Amino acid sequence: MRRLAVILVLCGSLPAFGWGPEGHNLIARLAAAHLTPAAAARVAEILGPGITLQSIASWPDQIRRDRAETGPWHYVDIPIDRPRLDMARDCPKGDCVLAKIEDFKKVLADPAATAVQRKEALMFLVHFVGDMHQPLHSADNKDKGGNDVKVDFFGRSSNLHSVWDSGLLGRLGQEDALFTQYSEDLTEKLVQKWGKGTPEAWAEQSHKVGQKVVYGKLPKATAGAQVKVDATYERVAGPVIREQIEKAGARLAAVLNATLR
Repeated sequence: MRRLAVILVLCGSLPAFGWGPEGHNLIARLAAAHLTPAAAARVAEILGPGITLQSIASWPDQIRRDRAETGPWHYVDIPIDRPRLDMARDCPKGDCVLAKIEDFKKVLADPAATAVQRKEALMFLVHFVGDMHQPLHSADNKDKGGNDVKVDFFGRSSNLHSVWDSGLLGRLGQEDALFTQYSEDLTEKLVQKWGKGTPEAWAEQSHKVGQKVVYGKLPKATAGAQVKVDATYERVAGPVIREQIEKAGARLAAVLNATLR
């Protein structure tokens, strides 16, 4: 569990989050480009003038210290040594990202919900669909989501969670350039393909990425030593991060299109 985990980022210490702001911005921008006219109109109505999906995509991280109860909502702990999700085991109190996605979808679809409730539900939903695609938010290796795995990241001390949150993505390029590249990949056909299924199935897919890539390709280190994360690991992880962000954008669009009819 990582409720009290603190991660060391390249620029200092911050709580353990999912994708950093750049990742969440990319996901929100990709999703916005694939909303139906009806869903786009509802989003604009709920958020208000001048507020975009991108501008609120990291809000749940910004309020996390003040609203400690929301901490567990950002992830689901599927054990890395188990083949699939078990909600009774991995989310026993309904206090995980998958349960909260469903909860906030219901609020958005509820005509009796207040404007404030709908806005908050939308902001959480945008963020949480993104979070569950960060593999370390859908996998548990008894190391606080990778926070306990100390790494040497191109000569800087960090940890595995921080590296997957923002370290590797930050080396792929600037946000606007990445958005252009990812938008070219994300055809409408691919959006329709990736948008199928359920958040539970999407979490299992992220969990497999955690098994096969995040941990499966991680270099070995002697006991007590930092794991060296270098260009070899980056070459494997980079394309995976790109696909996870593209999938998150497609699936967020699918969720909003289905919920905000």
